[in-house]
Amino acid sequence: MNFAKSFTPMLILIFTFFPPSSPDPNDQSCLSNLFQSIQDPNHNLINWTKPNFANPCSGFLSYLTGATCNNGRIYKLSLPNFSLHGSISPYISNCTNLQSLDLSNNSLTGSIPNELQYLVNLAVLKLSSNRLSGVIPPSLAMCAYLNVIDLHDNVLTGPIPAQLGSLVRLSVFDVSNNKLSGPIPGSLGNRTGNLPRFNASGYLGNKDLYGYPLGPMKSKGLSVVAIVGIGLGSGLLSLMLSFTVVCVWLRVTDQKMVAEQEGKITQLMPEY
Repeated sequence: MNFAKSFTPMLILIFTFFPPSSPDPNDQSCLSNLFQSIQDPNHNLINWTKPNFANPCSGFLSYLTGATCNNGRIYKLSLPNFSLHGSISPYISNCTNLQSLDLSNNSLTGSIPNELQYLVNLAVLKLSSNRLSGVIPPSLAMCAYLNVIDLHDNVLTGPIPAQLGSLVRLSVFDVSNNKLSGPIPGSLGNRTGNLPRFNASGYLGNKDLYGYPLGPMKSKGLSVVAIVGIGLGSGLLSLMLSFTVVCVWLRVTDQKMVAEQEGKITQLMPEY
């Protein structure tokens, strides 16, 4: 009886500072759709099951591998080196409290979802060492708190969006070893004032990317085939011109000889 009396205030204190949270439908949709869009051949996500999606958070704890909760909401997803396949579900934007997303060192394919722009609290984005393709979404600039963008070692194409230069909190930016092209935006390559600067290592491995801190655009020299073709074409053209000149000269000479012979015949003919 005395134990019950002493335990009751403790329960009140616990629920005051750590009130029980009701499941958030947005987080449920975010996690269940993400799980459906990926394959987990090594069964690292064995506890990502339907019952746990119903209430993924309990206070600061999470029932799901790689998920961290805060006040009953998912605020961190960390699933690196899990050998995951598949694609990144656009419904990941339903985890509206997400501050850190790390899916690096997997085998994910497809594009980077434009819907990431709705993760307005996102500070860390790590999608490196996958097989992601397509362009870097300019809409990532909507995530104003982004501090880290790490996209190295994918197969991303197109230019680096100049809009990302507006991310004043950005301190890590790595897009090396992709297939990006075009100029590095000055707002990222040559930052001024107190904004963190990014060195060349974050841009290397993109053969058609140029501008500071990399070198200027490389002039594309002629290939061996092109040089040989030009040489053959020039020789053939010279031969044709020479042949034409010879033909014209022979024709003129022939006409001149005919005219001279006709003149001689006319002189020999008697006048009547």
